[in-house]
Amino acid sequence: MADFLMLSLVPLVVAVIISLTCALLGNFLVLRRQSLIGDAISHVALPGIVASFLITGTLAASAMMVGAGVAALVTVAMIELIKHLGRVESSAAMGVAFTAIFALGVLMLEWNDASGVHLDVEHALYGNLESLIWFEGQHWLSLFDRQALADLPPQLARVTWVGLLVLAFVIVVWRPLVVGSFDPAFAASIQARPILTDLLLVVMVAITAIAAFEAVGSIIVIAMFICPAAAARLMTNHLGHQIAWSQAFALISAVLGYVLAGYGPGWIGVDASLSAAGMIASIAGLILLLACVFGPHRCRESSQAVSDA
Repeated sequence: MADFLMLSLVPLVVAVIISLTCALLGNFLVLRRQSLIGDAISHVALPGIVASFLITGTLAASAMMVGAGVAALVTVAMIELIKHLGRVESSAAMGVAFTAIFALGVLMLEWNDASGVHLDVEHALYGNLESLIWFEGQHWLSLFDRQALADLPPQLARVTWVGLLVLAFVIVVWRPLVVGSFDPAFAASIQARPILTDLLLVVMVAITAIAAFEAVGSIIVIAMFICPAAAARLMTNHLGHQIAWSQAFALISAVLGYVLAGYGPGWIGVDASLSAAGMIASIAGLILLLACVFGPHRCRESSQAVSDA
């Protein structure tokens, strides 16, 4: 039990909070057909982080979030510019923008030798979830010991307050967020400020991505923005139910993925462990695949569409 508290409790809680937060925002990205925005921002956060480090010389969370937020807004502007000048569809513009900016971030890492401060490509992709060790977590009473709680990895507090911020954002702007997701033209006609809501949504996605970046890397962030929400969309057409489904899928992905990564190989006699972030993303993808195959509501819709055709 002491090993679980010290080695697994914090990483598991961090993974769950990140998964739930990303899935909540992912519902609106999926409804707006902007799933690649989450992918793009989780990639473009990298050059924003590197730039903030080069300017400030530190890896302070506030500086990294500002850098990632600026990078996200620059990417959104770049996507819109490519769409209008090149007259291409949104997905193509997103693909060009986020791959180019992410590549720039990788080059910045290599050119400036930022890996010497534990900011490297491997951590950017896969995160460092397993390193979130709570050394003072010796027994369950440590959960009520102020001195022991003060030794908790700072990533836990960071993702917690970001999760609360995202929840507050969704509650406060619920009406314009929902209306703009289904009918942007109607949202503009009733002065729901869809453009402002879109920008705030992008900023929330950027903040969530950077809060998760150090702990879990870009792979799990991409998976958690898209997979639980997309799977939930295949289960229902009711927004409230969709959000509930997405939260359930996110929770299952985080818990089952972490457990399988740490203990799964041992169950089959292999003395090894797997990447927790990679396994969580894999479980999320498997859930999406199962929803695509067995989602009852969407299956009925597909059958009806074929019959009508």
